[in-house]
Amino acid sequence: MKNTIIATNFNFPGQKNVYKGKVREVYTLANDQLLMVATDRLSAFDVVMPKGIPFKGQILNQIATKMMRATEDLVPNWLTAIPDPNVAIGHACEPFKVEMVIRGYMSGHAAREYKAGKRMLCGVAMPEGMKENDKFPSPIITPATKAEMGNHDEDISREEILKRGIVAEKDYLVLEDYTRKLFQRGSEIAAARGLILVDTKYEFGKTKDGKIVLIDEIHTPDSSRYFYADGYETRQQKGEPQKQLSKEFVRQWLIQNNFQGLEGQTVPEMSETYIQTVSERYIELYENITGETFVKADVSDIEARIEQNVLNYLNS
Repeated sequence: MKNTIIATNFNFPGQKNVYKGKVREVYTLANDQLLMVATDRLSAFDVVMPKGIPFKGQILNQIATKMMRATEDLVPNWLTAIPDPNVAIGHACEPFKVEMVIRGYMSGHAAREYKAGKRMLCGVAMPEGMKENDKFPSPIITPATKAEMGNHDEDISREEILKRGIVAEKDYLVLEDYTRKLFQRGSEIAAARGLILVDTKYEFGKTKDGKIVLIDEIHTPDSSRYFYADGYETRQQKGEPQKQLSKEFVRQWLIQNNFQGLEGQTVPEMSETYIQTVSERYIELYENITGETFVKADVSDIEARIEQNVLNYLNS
C-alpha cells in the first residue's frame, strides 16, 4: 500500500550507522544520540509480513513514547525527543541481550506451553489446575533471549542468564525490579481505561555513563496483551475466549491460515481488505490504550515528512 512506510534510507547529519530490526530502524547519530523510526512493518512469529499496515508505526511510536513519559518517575528511559509521529530520539545505549517478559495471566505462549503439559516456564513454576487466561497468584518474569542462529526469541531462566554471564547479577536484579515497577504502573494505567494488562515485555540498555534505562517500546499492542476488564470474570467462568487488545488477532489469523513461522510454511496472502481491517484494529488499540482520539499523520509522502521533521529538530 502506498500510504505505508516499509523501509527507510535516510542520511542524517552526523549519521554513523543504521540497524534495521523487525519493525524499527535505528540510526546512530553524533553526540551519542539514537534515532528510532517505527515503520509500518508487521511482525508475527518472528517473521516480518510482506505488506505494511497503514499508521501502525505512528501508533506504536506514540503509544510507546506516551507510556515512557507516564513511567519516567519510576524508571529512567532513553527518550529525549519526539520530532515526528513515527520517530523517537534518545540516548545511545548498549542493550542487554535479554527481553524481560512479565506475565500477570496465563495467556499466549504461557498458555500454549501449559496446554502442552509443561508446568515450568523459564525456571518459574506455574500452578496446577489453571485455565487459559486465569490470573497468576502473582506476576511471573519469564525472560527471553535471541537465538544465536536466526532471529527467534528463546525462553531462558534467570539461573541460565546468570550462569552464561549474559547479564551480571547486580544488573539483573535492577532489571527485575524495574520490570515489576513498570508492570504495576502499566496495570494501573490499563485499569483506569477499563483494561487488564495481561503480559508484556521490556527491554533495557546501559548509557555511556553506566546508567540502566528502559529502551525500545513499552505497553504497545505489539509488545503487550490487554483484555477488556468488563466481562472478564464471566468469560472465564463460562470458558469463553477473552476479548483482547493485542496483535494476537493477527497471530490467530495466521494460525488459521496454516502459518506459525515454522520451516517450510508460507506466509499467507493478506488482502487489501484484511490489511485495512488490521489498520483499523490498531487504531482501536491506540484509542483504548491511551484514551485519546487517534489523529492520522499526513501519509502522502511519509519519508519526506520524517526527513523534514528530523532535520528541523537537529538544526534547532
